[in-house]
Amino acid sequence: MRKAFIFIAVILMIVVVITSCSKSGSDNNTNVCDGVTNKTFATDVNPIIQSFCNQAACHNPGSTNGPGALTNYAEVFNARTAIRGQVQAGLMPQNAILTTAQKNTIICWIDSGAPNN
Repeated sequence: MRKAFIFIAVILMIVVVITSCSKSGSDNNTNVCDGVTNKTFATDVNPIIQSFCNQAACHNPGSTNGPGALTNYAEVFNARTAIRGQVQAGLMPQNAILTTAQKNTIICWIDSGAPNN
């Protein structure tokens, strides 16, 4: 019985070590920008933001939800850190699901300095 207990304890410790060494959070998307090139605010990012985020009761003009309104470049730029975290975690948008390509577009644009282009 004691040997079985020790064996189970060792197995559990191995599982804990393996799972604690796995990638988590932002590390999961370390390479999402590989192959994603030159995403622009006007052509690539803003259409996603306006279609999914700038909605009534979300981030439309006058909104106080989260970072507030997301109606123009300045507002999106100022909220970029929050946007990145929420998009990466799959928490936003609340009433829709972004495709992997849409998520990567937003994340890679932010990671490239969120230029006004």
